[in-house]
Amino acid sequence: MSETARKRRPYAARVPMAERREQLLDAALTIIDRDGYDGVSIDAIAREVGVTRPVVYGAFDGLGPLLTALLDRQQQRAITQLYGALPLAALAGTPLAIVEQGIPALHAMVLADPLTWRAILQSPGNVPDPVRERIEGDRGRVLGTIRMMVAAVLPGADAEVLAHAILALLEHFGQQVLADPERFTAERLTAAARAMIGAWLP
Repeated sequence: MSETARKRRPYAARVPMAERREQLLDAALTIIDRDGYDGVSIDAIAREVGVTRPVVYGAFDGLGPLLTALLDRQQQRAITQLYGALPLAALAGTPLAIVEQGIPALHAMVLADPLTWRAILQSPGNVPDPVRERIEGDRGRVLGTIRMMVAAVLPGADAEVLAHAILALLEHFGQQVLADPERFTAERLTAAARAMIGAWLP
């Protein structure tokens, strides 16, 4: 066997196209999380998956379409996870009930998919404008939902100001969980939020 043959890249097993696309999107997300957006390229994605460039181009027309597909997927994933964790069913209850249901659910959500939430809460350097705009747009929609929740539970309160404060607090909690999940447990964050509720409300 020739030296060239011995060094040839192993053949990439044929997989269904939908599965291959998910592999490539997962690889791109891993690279962005590890190396930032400057580190992502067709070559880097191919190396991460262990395939050749033609395999990547067989699934996507180029880096731009691949990153657009990744952005679409991650946006839908984050929104689905977040609205699944928000304690909307507790709106008929007290602020304390919302905290005690919501904080553990949000804590579990972040830990279940840290790659998704690091990209949002701890954005890597050189975030492209389209990504930043999507994040800000989704943040605005979440802010509106929190404002609605505040208005339902605390009629007469300044729902706009409180919604901004709550969202900032939740984002900070999420960053702490991602940085040190063993230190910032669901129980600890829930207790802190419970104390704040007690200080704010009569």
